[in-house]
Amino acid sequence: MKNSIVILLTICLMFSCKSNPDGFTLNGNLRGELKDGTNVFLKKIGDNNQPIEVDTVTTTNGEFTFTGVANTPELHYIFVEQVPGYTAVILENGTIEFNAQKDSMGFAEVEGTFQNDSFADYMEQSRAISMQARSIQEDMKSATGEAALALQDEMTELQEEYKNFELNYAKANPKALISALVLDRAISTKAVEFQEAETIFNTFTEEIKSSQPGKKIQENIEKLKKSAEASKNTNIGAKAPDFSGPNPDGEIIGLKDVMGKVTLIDFWAAWCKPCRKENPNVVAVYNKYHDKGLNVLGVSLDRTEEAWKKAIAEDGLEWNHISNISYFDDQIAKLYNVNAIPAAFLLDENGVIVAKNLRGPALEQKVAELLN
Repeated sequence: MKNSIVILLTICLMFSCKSNPDGFTLNGNLRGELKDGTNVFLKKIGDNNQPIEVDTVTTTNGEFTFTGVANTPELHYIFVEQVPGYTAVILENGTIEFNAQKDSMGFAEVEGTFQNDSFADYMEQSRAISMQARSIQEDMKSATGEAALALQDEMTELQEEYKNFELNYAKANPKALISALVLDRAISTKAVEFQEAETIFNTFTEEIKSSQPGKKIQENIEKLKKSAEASKNTNIGAKAPDFSGPNPDGEIIGLKDVMGKVTLIDFWAAWCKPCRKENPNVVAVYNKYHDKGLNVLGVSLDRTEEAWKKAIAEDGLEWNHISNISYFDDQIAKLYNVNAIPAAFLLDENGVIVAKNLRGPALEQKVAELLN
């Protein structure tokens, strides 16, 4: 027994046996007619959401090899010169085996490492649901009446099943990069509340948390937390958060400096067509009720000071204005959770938010109610 252990240790030392390889080797085999010297491209998605080239090798007898080091697992794509389609592969340290028919790149077999085996398992289950969906869609083309309605219900149930499948997969596979990828997509498409997303994310291993999609998930969860807090602070019945900013003359004006019996905080911009269309209505309400105690504070999300000032003059906006000329990066907009304009908050004399986003006759009706 001792001799067997010694022999095994000797073999491991000779061939550098390691549980954690220092790098990756991706061995590729493409079946079908392919000229030697054909380029094979390894790409990943860059910051602009476009594929960028990471490495290029050439084929010999349909075979190719990529080598390198993967600090964390990361999704890449294999493209072959003058061959349609591509194959997703997760680069991680270890030996990855790639096999494909050159005319069916989307159905390549990628195996040999934990992440790629997990990805293949996910894809197999995902394709099964997709095939069901395609079958229902085909049936819907010729279905009518109650049969069509039944198929629509079936499709709705299948869509919900797919959503649950992805989240359940992420919950059950905290070591898999694909779990981070599907959770990131669920967050971006608002298919999951951030509280549940955070719970799932917290089960991920440190390796997955530190991966590119893991870091993106963490950033988005923090943004959603701040957004939820801002939304809570600007609900009807809440005390409006105080703020200040420079007016067109460069003087700093705060909300508390311009409060009236009723105060309208109006988020707008010169480039915003719906805002400009609503401005005449705000002007009419302001002119009618300013002497009775209505004040307006315009908060511009313009990109340039020139456009902001020009729009104020053109639209005859004679109330107080402030702007940090920061577009949607404006801290006041973030404080009020403003992601689209026009946006408006109506305050009573105590600075409590009593209405939001009133336009047209609804704005005058509420102002009149508060002042009469």
